[in-house]
Amino acid sequence: MAENNNLIIVNDLKTHFPVRKGLFSKVHAYVKAVDGVSFRIQAGRTLGLVGESGCGKTTTGRTILRLIPATGGEVFFQNKPIFTLPPVQMRRIRRDMQLIFQDPFGSLNPRMTVGNIVGEALTVHGIAKRDEKRDQIALLLEKVGLSAHHMSRYPHEFSGGQRQRIGIARALALNPKFIVCDEPVSALDVSIQSQIINLLRDLQREFHLTYLFIAHDLAVVEHISDYVAVMYLGKIVEYARAPDLYSNPQHPYTMALLSAIPQPDPHRSSRRIVLRGEVPSPMNPPSGCPYHPRCHMAVERCKEELPPLETKGDEAEHIASCWVTR
Repeated sequence: MAENNNLIIVNDLKTHFPVRKGLFSKVHAYVKAVDGVSFRIQAGRTLGLVGESGCGKTTTGRTILRLIPATGGEVFFQNKPIFTLPPVQMRRIRRDMQLIFQDPFGSLNPRMTVGNIVGEALTVHGIAKRDEKRDQIALLLEKVGLSAHHMSRYPHEFSGGQRQRIGIARALALNPKFIVCDEPVSALDVSIQSQIINLLRDLQREFHLTYLFIAHDLAVVEHISDYVAVMYLGKIVEYARAPDLYSNPQHPYTMALLSAIPQPDPHRSSRRIVLRGEVPSPMNPPSGCPYHPRCHMAVERCKEELPPLETKGDEAEHIASCWVTR
């Protein structure tokens, strides 16, 4: 990827949470929610970040936005190291970096009208007032498939899909460049999921948005992502262009996730790879490859040595962390 076209650069990002015990609350251990994650997102593109619940996807997104303090690593936004920016500069950067929440029910204040929810950021940043603010809110609601007369209503009067549209309008209010989409469709019906994904794609083209699209289902990110990164236990285990990852997965964990996607053709047979056991604790990860206790392809070396992320197959941008695949 072209260096000068990278909007987001993440280098060796780590987010560890201390576990305290005893009378004096001494640090007993650390939960390594994110443990050495690196990737880049080009302007106007989408990176899908996929993995099971608890693998560190949401923590990664929120650490990038500085909503959670990082333990180590660097994040650059438009070549600016955001972890070291003073509050005044960070306030300006926050207008360009927004978040769409997973829960369309809990993320909206039930005591605020839709107009106040969407327009709150405009007030906080002093961008628009009165009639100008009202016009901008009406335009934002129309962009997401709602209408201006919805401004005076409250969240409980809307369906789940409509509430997520309100959340998207709120994220768009400050005309951002980068949006972290934190599982924005996982709480919605399947038919509504496709509508929201299509809306996000249309908005991306219109406003030249850059997305980090977080999901636990590879089927969800297939049609919106340019690149896909698969996370397991705080680490990225595979990264590739979306078509390459779906057609030629190189990590056993990715293979297992893909095998779980239902096939629309009843005559097309596919071997289901069943994941054994539970995800290990990020406080006490296994030795060697963290996936080896559940892997159907594991060899003795997997138990002893952590495989590096390295190029697999013929694609230079297709990397995976596995001793077995080549």
